[in-house]
Amino acid sequence: MANTIVAPSVLSLDYSRMTEQLNEVNESGAEWLHFDVMDGHFVPNLTFGPDILKGFRKGSDLFMDVHVMIEKPLFFAEKFISAGADNYTFHYEVMDDEDSIHQLAGIIHAHGKSAGISIKPDTPVTVLKPFLKDFDVFLIMSVEPGFGGQKFIPGSIDKIRTLRQWLNEAGLKAHVEVDGGINEVTAKLVKEAGADVLVAGSYIFKQNIKEAVMSLA
Repeated sequence: MANTIVAPSVLSLDYSRMTEQLNEVNESGAEWLHFDVMDGHFVPNLTFGPDILKGFRKGSDLFMDVHVMIEKPLFFAEKFISAGADNYTFHYEVMDDEDSIHQLAGIIHAHGKSAGISIKPDTPVTVLKPFLKDFDVFLIMSVEPGFGGQKFIPGSIDKIRTLRQWLNEAGLKAHVEVDGGINEVTAKLVKEAGADVLVAGSYIFKQNIKEAVMSLA
């Protein structure tokens, strides 16, 4: 297993101290910055658009991990890629069929970017099996997407373990990312199951940022 990548989620950043906290993240040892996009339809919350991503891109050289929890990921893909996304992850649940999923993965790759796909807690991991060769990142949501600060759903661990086993059997090196309720305890569980990218928001931004990042790595 490769070294663990920690991806602080800017959803939990203190925006009254944005520059200060972003600088702390840049110096924390984190490799990715996780950027949650919500449209108020697929999930019951609104967050950031492409222009906000441009601001973070100016303030950080970290790998920009954009996770869109929106109903029209195809429509917005090029907009977020142009704004600075290094990885563009969309949700399985909003896509019409397998062909549309393959198509969007191809569009992302045609722009030279990493492609990701995510599933909600109630979606079985088996839906991802036809797409193992299409994606660079598989994001397992370990809370219901929409809001930060939720408790980790233990059933996510079996999904991570199964997905990593499939990837290993296929000789694929894709990342298995997990988002939701990650702290020093749950981090150990998901890493043991095969996750190598850990997204954390409130756990990182509500204490010493560097110490929090190091405790997850």
